[in-house]
Parts: sequence; C-alpha cells; structure tokens
Amino acid sequence: MIHVVAVTVGQWGIRVPAREGEITRRALIDEGALDLSLKVGRDGDWLLLPLLDWREGAEQCQFEQSPGRVVLPRHELVGGIAIMQECDLAGAQLILASRPSLHTIVYAIGEVSGEYRTREFEVLAGAPTTRTEVIEYGHRFHVDLAAAYFSARLSSERQCILRQTGRNEAVLDMFAGVGPFAITLAARASFVVACDLNPRAVELMLENIAQSRIQNMLPVLADARRLAGIFPWQFDRVVMNLPLSGTEFLPEAFRLCKTGGMIHFYSLVAAEGEHRECIRELGGEVLAERVVRSYSPGQWHAVYDIVVK
Repeated sequence: MIHVVAVTVGQWGIRVPAREGEITRRALIDEGALDLSLKVGRDGDWLLLPLLDWREGAEQCQFEQSPGRVVLPRHELVGGIAIMQECDLAGAQLILASRPSLHTIVYAIGEVSGEYRTREFEVLAGAPTTRTEVIEYGHRFHVDLAAAYFSARLSSERQCILRQTGRNEAVLDMFAGVGPFAITLAARASFVVACDLNPRAVELMLENIAQSRIQNMLPVLADARRLAGIFPWQFDRVVMNLPLSGTEFLPEAFRLCKTGGMIHFYSLVAAEGEHRECIRELGGEVLAERVVRSYSPGQWHAVYDIVVK
C-alpha cells in the first residue's frame, strides 16, 4: 500500500467562522491577498484562510499544498493587474496564463515617492497598460497604478472606518487618491470632501464618483495644507492616509476636525506608540492603535484612531 503524505507549509492565515468563509474567501481573492497554492484549513467551526502577506488578525498556521496547483511567483493583485516584486519574465507569463481575469503583469520599480505619490512600473506580460478596474465591496474603482496611488490591501480597513461612520457626519479625506475611502464612506456619511494634490488622481476620482452615482461628495484639487482656509467649517471625521509623510499634516487635521471628532491617522511606524506623544501635544487622545499590514522588515503600516479633545 502506498501512503501519500500531505506536504504542509507554514504560512500566515486568518481565522474566520465557517459560515463567513466563502464571503471572506471571495473578498481576499478580489483583493489579491489569498494564497491559492495552499488549501483552506479547518479548525472546528473555524476556517483558516492562507494569506500571501501578514495583516491584522493573522496568525502562523500550517497549510497543505493544493495538489496539482502551480506555485506562482509572489505577486499582488490590483483588479486585472498583477504586481510582481521581482523582474521575472517567465514568472510573469506563468501568472498571466494561470489567471484568466488578468490582462497585465507588471514589475514595481522602486517605492511610492514624490508629492503625487506615484510609482514606476515595467510591463512584463500582457496588455501594455497600468490602468485597470478594481471591484471592492460592490464599488468599482478606475485605477491607474502609474498615475495615482491605490492600495487594494486597505479594502478591509475602509470597511472598518465605514462601520464607525455616523449617518449625519461630515467627512474629510485629506489624501483621497482615486477616492476609495471617500466613496466608501459616502454610502453612510451626510457629506464627504475628498482632497488630493495629484490632478490625475482627481480625474480618476471624478470617473469613480460618476460611476458610483455619488451625490454627496465634493472632489477638491488642492494642497491639504490649505484646506483650513478653503472651508469655513470643521468635520466630524478626518481620514489621513499618507503613511510616508502624514505626520507633518497632523496639525492641519486637528484644525479641520471638530472637538469630539475622529481622526484616522495612517503612518509607517517602527515601534508601538511612536506618534502618541505628538498626538497628545496637539490635543488628541488615541482610542486605538492597530496594525494594518506589514510594510518592510521592522516597519509596519499602522492607524491611530484619535478623538480631538
């Protein structure tokens, strides 16, 4: 008798109730976060879903490899585009052939940089474009990776902020990009102002507003430092997703937020509580500090939920 021994590997996984497993699995696939080379695990009434990268709530698990499934090079999915971390032409062709939903494979050259938060890409396979459409929790976003910043990995974070948003709130997104946070929150908030300094980002945002038929959102092409002089009122909630240099804009966020209002401040940090003293000095209280995702060894993308005192 031949005994087949299952091959297991250690990988990050997220634990979800079995009844929510399929919905979560599909959301992770759409986000490009599910490791399709590994089988979904089971632990009683819980499912263990294998992830390509660490995220909040993830734990180290043992997963079986899916038999017959080709192990693809590491990549991140954004709509119909796969972003590779290595310039691997053969791997790019393999990814393109294995995923019918993809139209382009690109290699990310360098990091997000500059005042417009852009990144350079090299097309390795498929259509010669960096533009795609992303479906996220019922919304469709037009995205151009080379023209404006967009992170599919923040989809669950956008839902987290949506759950906190009240029906009568005025919301400001200080660094809106193509509008994913602002459009998501517009479904519940009374009014949303979405600002960005990048003209191309605002053009794409306008397309996304029209496509989603949003009526309670104002797109603004402006430097976030000047917003306090543009709007004569303050906001109930302010979103600050500028992780590389958002700290310098914190005083502006406090000027723009009402007393008792909330600021969601996203930043790259190397230690827990890194910005708490600065926030306290500006007159804020940190209600929660949570990790959104890993960024690099010794550095992670965190969010501070701040109430303005």
